[in-house]
Amino acid sequence: MHNSVPFTIPELSSMKRTPEKLYYRGNLGLLNRPKISIVGTRRPNPYTRAITLELSKKLSLSGMVVISGAAAGVDAIAHQGAGAENTIAILPCGIDLRYPAANSELIEAIESHGLTMTPFEPGFAAREWSFVVRNEIVVALGDVLIVTEADIGSGSMRSVEYALAMGKQIYVLPHRLRESAATRQLLREGKAEAIDDIDIFVALMSQRGRNSIDDTPFVSFCRNAPTYEEVMVKFPNEIFEAELSGLIEVRNGRVVVV
Repeated sequence: MHNSVPFTIPELSSMKRTPEKLYYRGNLGLLNRPKISIVGTRRPNPYTRAITLELSKKLSLSGMVVISGAAAGVDAIAHQGAGAENTIAILPCGIDLRYPAANSELIEAIESHGLTMTPFEPGFAAREWSFVVRNEIVVALGDVLIVTEADIGSGSMRSVEYALAMGKQIYVLPHRLRESAATRQLLREGKAEAIDDIDIFVALMSQRGRNSIDDTPFVSFCRNAPTYEEVMVKFPNEIFEAELSGLIEVRNGRVVVV
């Protein structure tokens, strides 16, 4: 069994092209909780595997929902660390297909206890371009993006491009020389921050999540990184005061909460 819903998820408004319909299995209530996206290579080194598992587990225990793409490697580890009941898997295929097959048991557990979603019709087999759509949804749904390991030119870096365009904050793990060249490049260019202490980072994200629950309608709207024009239409009076006070910033034409 699967269900479908018309597009009603505010976070997806930051996508270039929002899906008209989403198919899902599981608990839609997870969408109402603070969410963090975690992505990375399909072939993580032992350090990345261990830290991704610890990080996702601690984020989950602090009340955060972990979002990823159910792929091999970092995605699967992030889902496993969070626990099926605290994770959302975005699929690159129809909701009735479990891709990749190697992760079918994991995806089945998420269907039963967490949430799987896809914009693709039942029976649709994953294609190269559908992974790109999947990645954009993963990024859009999360409050921030964590990239635990990635190579230059990889799919994870396409996710980074989406995050930058949406005004999302990006975090990476500190890596040794000759490892995870793409995330080290992001640090050099000032496009990401390093997670130097997992417990401090989790506490920061947890507090941010609690704050989002108490947001005013204006701040809640801005947390989805809308365009400046969209905010002007909906909150013409609040935006100027918020900008002057430093509550928000405009990055790449989108409004983000500082």
